[in-house]
Amino acid sequence: MPQDSNGAGAGPDEGAWAETPIDARLKVVRRLRSLLARDAEAFLADLAPRPPAQALLAEILPLADACRFLVREARAALRPRRLGAGGRPLWLVGHKAEVRREPFGRVLVIGPSNYPLLLPGVQAVQALAAGNAVLVKPAPGAAAPMARLGALLAEAGLPAGLLTVLDEDPAAAWQALEGDGRPDLVVLTGSVSTGRQVLERLASLAIPAIVELSGSDAVFLLPGADPGLAARAVAFGLRLNGGATCIAPRRVFVPPDLQAPFEAALVQALRAVPPAPAPPPVRERLRPLLAEAAAKGARFLPTSPDLDQDDMPPLAVMGAAPDWRLLQADVFAPVVAVVKVPDMEAALEADRRCPYALGAAVFGPPAEAEALARRVDAGTVTVNDLIAPTADPRLPFEGRRESGFGPTRGAEGLLALTRTKVITVRAGRFRPHYDPTGPAHLAAGLALLRATHGEGGRAKAVARLVGALRGLAGR
Repeated sequence: MPQDSNGAGAGPDEGAWAETPIDARLKVVRRLRSLLARDAEAFLADLAPRPPAQALLAEILPLADACRFLVREARAALRPRRLGAGGRPLWLVGHKAEVRREPFGRVLVIGPSNYPLLLPGVQAVQALAAGNAVLVKPAPGAAAPMARLGALLAEAGLPAGLLTVLDEDPAAAWQALEGDGRPDLVVLTGSVSTGRQVLERLASLAIPAIVELSGSDAVFLLPGADPGLAARAVAFGLRLNGGATCIAPRRVFVPPDLQAPFEAALVQALRAVPPAPAPPPVRERLRPLLAEAAAKGARFLPTSPDLDQDDMPPLAVMGAAPDWRLLQADVFAPVVAVVKVPDMEAALEADRRCPYALGAAVFGPPAEAEALARRVDAGTVTVNDLIAPTADPRLPFEGRRESGFGPTRGAEGLLALTRTKVITVRAGRFRPHYDPTGPAHLAAGLALLRATHGEGGRAKAVARLVGALRGLAGR
């Protein structure tokens, strides 16, 4: 059943919260920062069995950083934008406009199991800062950190009823979409299969969504790249959260000259990565993919896979090809496929065969690596690093293709949790567009078009326009 994290039985006064000045809303976020620091050890207990240092650096600290970003930047991002005469079409003389950002009303956040505090936490806090009420549906087994976050928000001064933590059962999300209390926007982080189910239901209800879905990230090694650095990065990506990270490396494209040194460095780096828990569904999904790879001549390093054990050591699949099913799958396990490519053009072509485009990484000389990064089809591309820079709270995060759509985090993610409203005010009484159109309107329109957009003879065009406008005004 839903749990009101701000007072049992209280109904949300969404309109009052939306009308609350932004400084008052951000005061809650500012207080939340200090409470996160105070209760960090309690959150670490909620996030167990994750290694404490990893949970702190990957979830709690980035969430506090995101709160600081909102305190500093949300006021400016959400401020109404007033438009004066500059750039205004001449025929709209006398009007002024204002573009406002207003909350959707009620936002349903559907969280994942791999980062149960950071991902739904940032989305929920941003939605609250934007003036929305929030429902959070945690993944199964992931309710504890969100319930604690809700309690801290209440302690920080969030009015009762504005944050509700739903039951972990997937049915709770479907129930939230029914009836008068259904959300005005859904923010989902999950697999592509879950995303398709949710989007199909939302389409029937005409509810918009922001979805961050599966990933199968590519790593590109340019000629001149440091193979040791790239190998350490890949090993880090497989160690982080046991490989259960949406932007973990899954495919590495290596040119011929780097194949041997990268393989040697990768084997050494992976030997230092401990086995990670691999749930039975993950292992069963991997089984046919790895069997197909073996049948096609793949080599497995550092050791052959053993999918009958609960814990899985990191695995590099050497000699992979872009069309193998393993390279088309979203597998949350410490597995990476290494593909030998003749050049980066071939690497880009191979990358496009994968349906996912969430993130990528490029290693190599900075200028060449940045140039390649601009050509990679992915929402986030890091150069000479992996995953960690995405924790910068200033940066939006958005997938492409089957990896989803719509930004989260950063100023773009904050604005995505609002709708635009435009208010225009017209002064004076000149309204020629109210009159039935005729020859005078045609003459004025042609004169206006040529005076403002034509080439050559502008003086004559302006003179004709002045005469045409006088003709309209005198009607």
